[in-house]
Amino acid sequence: MSDQQPENVEAPRPTGKRQLAGVSTTSTASYESKRVVPAEAEEKSGNKVVNFLPEVVQEMRKVIWPTAKQMVNYTLIVFAFLILMTALVAGVDFIVGLGVERVLT
Repeated sequence: MSDQQPENVEAPRPTGKRQLAGVSTTSTASYESKRVVPAEAEEKSGNKVVNFLPEVVQEMRKVIWPTAKQMVNYTLIVFAFLILMTALVAGVDFIVGLGVERVLT
Protein backbone atom coordinates (compact mmCIF):
# COMPACT_ATOMS: atom_id res chain seq x y z
CA MET A 1 0.00 0.00 0.00
CA SER A 2 1.10 3.48 -0.84
CA ASP A 3 0.34 6.55 1.33
CA GLN A 4 1.26 9.01 -1.41
CA GLN A 5 -1.23 11.71 -2.41
CA PRO A 6 -1.81 12.50 -6.10
CA GLU A 7 -0.08 15.73 -7.12
CA ASN A 8 -2.95 17.17 -9.22
CA VAL A 9 -5.53 17.29 -6.45
CA GLU A 10 -6.78 20.81 -5.74
CA ALA A 11 -7.66 21.95 -2.25
CA PRO A 12 -11.39 22.20 -1.59
CA ARG A 13 -12.86 25.66 -2.03
CA PRO A 14 -13.74 27.44 1.21
CA THR A 15 -17.36 27.76 2.18
CA GLY A 16 -19.25 29.70 4.81
CA LYS A 17 -17.43 32.33 6.86
CA ARG A 18 -14.04 31.37 5.45
CA GLN A 19 -15.26 32.34 2.02
CA LEU A 20 -15.77 35.95 3.10
CA ALA A 21 -12.06 36.39 3.77
CA GLY A 22 -11.00 34.67 0.57
CA VAL A 23 -11.21 35.50 -3.10
CA SER A 24 -14.59 36.27 -4.60
CA THR A 25 -16.25 33.24 -6.18
CA THR A 26 -18.21 35.38 -8.64
CA SER A 27 -16.30 36.67 -11.62
CA THR A 28 -17.25 39.84 -13.43
CA ALA A 29 -18.11 37.89 -16.57
CA SER A 30 -20.50 35.54 -14.78
CA TYR A 31 -22.09 38.48 -12.96
CA GLU A 32 -22.62 40.41 -16.19
CA SER A 33 -24.00 37.34 -17.98
CA LYS A 34 -26.66 36.98 -15.29
CA ARG A 35 -27.67 40.63 -15.68
CA VAL A 36 -28.26 40.34 -19.42
CA VAL A 37 -31.97 40.39 -20.26
CA PRO A 38 -32.94 37.56 -22.61
CA ALA A 39 -34.53 38.67 -25.90
CA GLU A 40 -37.86 36.99 -25.07
CA ALA A 41 -38.08 38.83 -21.74
CA GLU A 42 -37.99 42.25 -23.39
CA GLU A 43 -41.20 44.20 -23.06
CA LYS A 44 -43.51 44.46 -26.02
CA SER A 45 -43.67 47.82 -27.64
CA GLY A 46 -47.05 49.42 -27.92
CA ASN A 47 -49.83 50.43 -25.62
CA LYS A 48 -49.31 48.66 -22.29
CA VAL A 49 -52.78 49.59 -21.05
CA VAL A 50 -54.41 47.80 -23.98
CA ASN A 51 -52.23 44.71 -23.45
CA PHE A 52 -52.95 44.54 -19.72
CA LEU A 53 -56.41 42.92 -19.71
CA PRO A 54 -55.60 40.13 -22.21
CA GLU A 55 -52.47 39.34 -20.17
CA VAL A 56 -54.56 39.17 -16.99
CA VAL A 57 -56.96 36.73 -18.64
CA GLN A 58 -54.03 34.66 -19.89
CA GLU A 59 -52.49 34.48 -16.41
CA MET A 60 -55.83 33.66 -14.75
CA ARG A 61 -56.19 30.64 -17.04
CA LYS A 62 -52.88 29.30 -15.65
CA VAL A 63 -54.10 29.40 -12.04
CA ILE A 64 -54.92 26.08 -10.41
CA TRP A 65 -58.06 26.89 -8.46
CA PRO A 66 -58.78 25.04 -5.19
CA THR A 67 -61.85 22.86 -4.88
CA ALA A 68 -64.76 23.84 -2.62
CA LYS A 69 -63.64 21.31 0.01
CA GLN A 70 -60.10 22.73 0.00
CA MET A 71 -61.46 26.28 0.36
CA VAL A 72 -63.57 25.26 3.37
CA ASN A 73 -60.55 23.57 4.96
CA TYR A 74 -58.28 26.56 4.33
CA THR A 75 -60.90 28.98 5.65
CA LEU A 76 -61.38 26.96 8.85
CA ILE A 77 -57.62 26.80 9.38
CA VAL A 78 -57.31 30.57 8.95
CA PHE A 79 -60.19 31.25 11.37
CA ALA A 80 -58.71 28.86 13.96
CA PHE A 81 -55.32 30.56 13.64
CA LEU A 82 -56.92 34.01 13.99
CA ILE A 83 -58.84 32.95 17.11
CA LEU A 84 -55.68 31.46 18.63
CA MET A 85 -53.59 34.56 17.91
CA THR A 86 -56.33 36.91 19.15
CA ALA A 87 -56.55 34.94 22.41
CA LEU A 88 -52.77 35.02 22.76
CA VAL A 89 -52.51 38.78 22.22
CA ALA A 90 -55.51 39.45 24.51
CA GLY A 91 -53.96 37.28 27.22
CA VAL A 92 -50.59 39.01 27.02
CA ASP A 93 -52.32 42.41 27.03
CA PHE A 94 -54.36 41.46 30.10
CA ILE A 95 -51.33 40.20 32.03
CA VAL A 96 -49.22 43.24 31.12
CA GLY A 97 -52.15 45.49 32.10
CA LEU A 98 -52.31 43.86 35.53
CA GLY A 99 -48.57 44.32 35.93
CA VAL A 100 -48.75 48.00 35.00
CA GLU A 101 -51.65 48.55 37.44
CA ARG A 102 -49.67 46.97 40.27
CA VAL A 103 -46.63 49.09 39.51
CA LEU A 104 -48.60 52.35 39.32
CA THR A 105 -50.88 51.81 42.34
